[in-house]
Amino acid sequence: MGRITTRRPILKLTLGEGASRRADTLAVEEPLEIRVAGSPLAVTMRTPGHDVELAAGFLVSEGIIAETAEFHSAIHCGGPGTGGQENTYNVLDISLAHGVALPDPDAARRFYTTSSCGVCGKASIDAVRTVSRHPVSDDDVQVDAEQIAAFPDRLRAEQAAFDKTGGLHAAALFDADTGEMLVLREDVGRHNAVDKVVGWALLNDRLPLHRQILQVSGRASFELVQKAAMAGIPLLSAVSAPSSLAAELAEESGVTLIGFVRGRSMNIYTHAHRVRIGADSLGPSAHSEEGAHHAR
Repeated sequence: MGRITTRRPILKLTLGEGASRRADTLAVEEPLEIRVAGSPLAVTMRTPGHDVELAAGFLVSEGIIAETAEFHSAIHCGGPGTGGQENTYNVLDISLAHGVALPDPDAARRFYTTSSCGVCGKASIDAVRTVSRHPVSDDDVQVDAEQIAAFPDRLRAEQAAFDKTGGLHAAALFDADTGEMLVLREDVGRHNAVDKVVGWALLNDRLPLHRQILQVSGRASFELVQKAAMAGIPLLSAVSAPSSLAAELAEESGVTLIGFVRGRSMNIYTHAHRVRIGADSLGPSAHSEEGAHHAR
């Protein structure tokens, strides 16, 4: 339970120097079946550990819950039917609070998501444009560009499992006012790492995550912007590139999207008014943009 890495014998080949046998450390990837009130909802390939956070964050991302009070409890159980089968800790059953609507059986994601994709299999793009109960458009937070530029190195410095395997994504939440790193999670799936961060926030009664910054170790895909918007996170910063759809959703939902945050440079794709250099904002506020649009 909860193991993150494993050892495996390999043949190490170096051209010009020959081959040798050794043990290598790998990131663990195992399926997690998420159930709600005993009914299967989804299966995701993940790195074991912080499973309750992962499931809680997933439910927030899917719009099933949005507040701590709506989450009651979670328990690992056995396999299909749980009829006396050994508990492998790969099935997690979530109980919602009394009165919270259960997921629509017709909308349940009864398939697995890969470690590289958190929305694979959705019927259409429109189906994942879930309406957030924590809108971010009015979040007036501003973050100094110097602070944003430092986030990737701070994230990397805390990636203990990545140091051993080189195969895990990470997501961290930073407080915009203090610069404090509140939480960091690693996983083979970038979307899982974000779900674990959001789930941590839900279980610690921190939603919505206004005035917070989400920093991720890889690219900014559509589903990561979606998860940020659903959790009320106004700013998403990524080490690598965003996709076109990620930028479109960030623009629509009011999320400031920043990519290629490397060294002293970064690309700001949407809502640049939340980034400042010294005392100067890099763009008009969302309200100013809206006013300019109406003026035209």
